[in-house]
Amino acid sequence: MKIEELRKSFDQLKGQQKQIQKNLKEAKTRYKSYSKELKKHEHAREIIKEVGLKTQQALAIHISDITSLALASVFDNPYELKVDFVKRRNKTECDLLFTRNDIEINPLDAAGGGAVDVASFALRVASWAMQRPLTRPIIILDEPMRFLSTDLQPKASEMLKQISEKLGIQFIIITHEEELTEQADHIIEVSKSKNMTKIID
Repeated sequence: MKIEELRKSFDQLKGQQKQIQKNLKEAKTRYKSYSKELKKHEHAREIIKEVGLKTQQALAIHISDITSLALASVFDNPYELKVDFVKRRNKTECDLLFTRNDIEINPLDAAGGGAVDVASFALRVASWAMQRPLTRPIIILDEPMRFLSTDLQPKASEMLKQISEKLGIQFIIITHEEELTEQADHIIEVSKSKNMTKIID
């Protein structure tokens, strides 16, 4: 190989070396930049995680307090509601449990459906209270407390009245239970006879 060819080959290799060094320098600069960004993202993720946990804790307290108070207003030996946020299938889910004397039970397995009726009502109120902005303060209830025993209906009526006054919510209730209407501000009776509906105000 002639000297000119060797020099030309050497110059090409030298040029390639300079380009590689330049690319390496740029890669190192990008690496440092990406490392800084990664740390920022990891820090942000930790903040979001912490905010999420605190939000879940606040929600759990809000939901369990309202529901436990409603249960205590109606029952002499009431359950309390426990709210657990758990991870399943990479998603956060909410478990609702009744507790009494340190024993946890699935609400649907609790004795009778009355407690579930009261808890369902309270959860609906809690859900409404957490909305931002709040919707109009009117909740329509179709046959609430239908599984609650007749002797506890007056207590449920009192509980509905108290929540209505404290939170400024108007409850419009459709029910066959006369005891549940004891604390109602206004009652409209509807009867049906021979395919005709009659309203008594």
